[in-house]
Amino acid sequence: MTKMLVAMTLALGVLAAPALAGETTVTLAVRNWYCAACPHVVKESLAAVPGVTNVAVSDKTKTAVVTFDDTKADVQALIKATTEAGYPSFPYSEGMLWP
Repeated sequence: MTKMLVAMTLALGVLAAPALAGETTVTLAVRNWYCAACPHVVKESLAAVPGVTNVAVSDKTKTAVVTFDDTKADVQALIKATTEAGYPSFPYSEGMLWP
């Protein structure tokens, strides 16, 4: 009986795991953003990351708002993508001083 309960609990845990996955949105502050081509390059580098569903860039604030499936991507993958494209980035927080 105990073995059956353990097996059922594990099975339910596996079935429920996809329900825990979700869409996550993060804002990244982006460095080395100086020209008219920069927003396009930043957007395309982020859009190429598997699991990214939406990217909105702001030339005014030099930020990128990225929505992604957190089972397929994470913030580190996004940072790596912009950095490899020549635009180092990091998570942006509201109120952060940004030159």
